[in-house]
Amino acid sequence: MAGSQVRHALSGIRVLDVTQVMAGPFCAMLLCDMGADVIKVEPPGGDATRHWGHDSSTETAAFNAVNRGKRGIVVDLKSSAGADVVRRLAAQADILIENYRPGVMARFGLDYQSLRTDNHGLIYASISGYGQNGPSMAKGGFDLVAQGVSGIMSVTGEPRQTPVKAGVPLTDLGAGLFALGGILAALHHRTVTGEGQQIDTSLVEAGLALSVWEATEYFTTGLAPEPFGSAHRLSAPYQAMRCADGHITIGAATDRLFGRLCQLLGHPEWVDDPAYASNADRVKNRKTLAERIETITMRHAATHWLGLFEANGIPCGPINSYADVMADPHIAARDMVIETDHPTLGRIRTLGTPLKLSQTPLTPGRPAPLLGQHTDAVLAEAGLDRASIARLRETGAVA
Repeated sequence: MAGSQVRHALSGIRVLDVTQVMAGPFCAMLLCDMGADVIKVEPPGGDATRHWGHDSSTETAAFNAVNRGKRGIVVDLKSSAGADVVRRLAAQADILIENYRPGVMARFGLDYQSLRTDNHGLIYASISGYGQNGPSMAKGGFDLVAQGVSGIMSVTGEPRQTPVKAGVPLTDLGAGLFALGGILAALHHRTVTGEGQQIDTSLVEAGLALSVWEATEYFTTGLAPEPFGSAHRLSAPYQAMRCADGHITIGAATDRLFGRLCQLLGHPEWVDDPAYASNADRVKNRKTLAERIETITMRHAATHWLGLFEANGIPCGPINSYADVMADPHIAARDMVIETDHPTLGRIRTLGTPLKLSQTPLTPGRPAPLLGQHTDAVLAEAGLDRASIARLRETGAVA
């Protein structure tokens, strides 16, 4: 699109981000990357992640990680004047995202039914720990808790060891992604009908929805799945294997790939072993199969096996540290590590976007707002004059 201004997929869409920490901010940030004007509505003192890290500043790397590109305002929703400000902004918005416990936004007069009176096209996304109904709806939601409740922790780690959560916040990020999908679907529906709608998703449901193979095993066998370390529960060999100097991953789960792997390991006769004749047999005997494979792979370094397997079409890879990942030339070529100039933090590195659109590229390279940086500008756009904004500041309704 050289010679013309690039239009982004969500140009002209305005989002009110009334969320904190991870799931909601992540969802809103992706909309921002897609070109939406996202207004981050923070409470006095700011989003909790402004205080995560090793310094006392409100401008932290943690906050920047999930709030880039947004405009920021500070509003006290507990004050009637502050709630009125958000109500006024919502009347002009396309999307509102909130992640309070069910019922909290209603106490502020900012629930979907209240706001749609003035804006029938409003798309209102609620992300909570357990959802907007059900016996657990009032419970608080945290990724750690949701990983336990949803079953993820019961299948993560090694057999008969202390339960561990996944290393990344799967339910937080998963709920944010599910909310994003719902928002984009609702935008299309509104284009057709003119009507907005409420979107309801939760951390626990995200964790369960991501448990596709685990649920399949339970539905099929009636037995609760157990942890298998890095192994796959429905195919084998498909796990990390030891080498002389560490581990690599090997994915040779099809009969064709398994046969090729056996040839490369110098044991073509394994293909004819009844214990490994089919994928079902290999899954049933995954432990002894892994032991046999590691007896061979431990004779050489990881680079030896990676070179051999890659040259022969066996899916495999190293176990990278994040230092390795950030230095990977492929990651650099895919623009997955970007640098941003921040007014107080200086030059910072953040993650890029995994989503590449040919006609409407995403724009992840903008810093997060300073605390309250855009309060005056946003309120002026909403029609408030200087005197009105000053009065709101004096009462503490905005900052």
